[in-house]
Amino acid sequence: MALPPFLQGLTTRDPALAEAVDRLWQAANSGPLDAKTRTLITMALDCSHGAAGGVTSLANQARGLGATDGEIAQALRLAHLVSGMNALLTGNAAFPPAGK
Repeated sequence: MALPPFLQGLTTRDPALAEAVDRLWQAANSGPLDAKTRTLITMALDCSHGAAGGVTSLANQARGLGATDGEIAQALRLAHLVSGMNALLTGNAAFPPAGK
């Protein structure tokens, strides 16, 4: 199974669900979009849903895939445009304060 680390516990707690989620995960991650673009979209969606931890993690993953801070900022701007002020506040998680 290729579940992301935060879902690995499912393999022992609920193997049937883990298998179903793994199939969905694989389907969502296959197709014409490259990994960086998929990660930026997912980060923007996490931002829109108020998931600051996901924004931080996905911003770092996007950077590892070659995304610039400008690309991350633009993805977050789109989330803010659609989702409003709450997404603006959550999006700040992509840019931790200096020294942290």
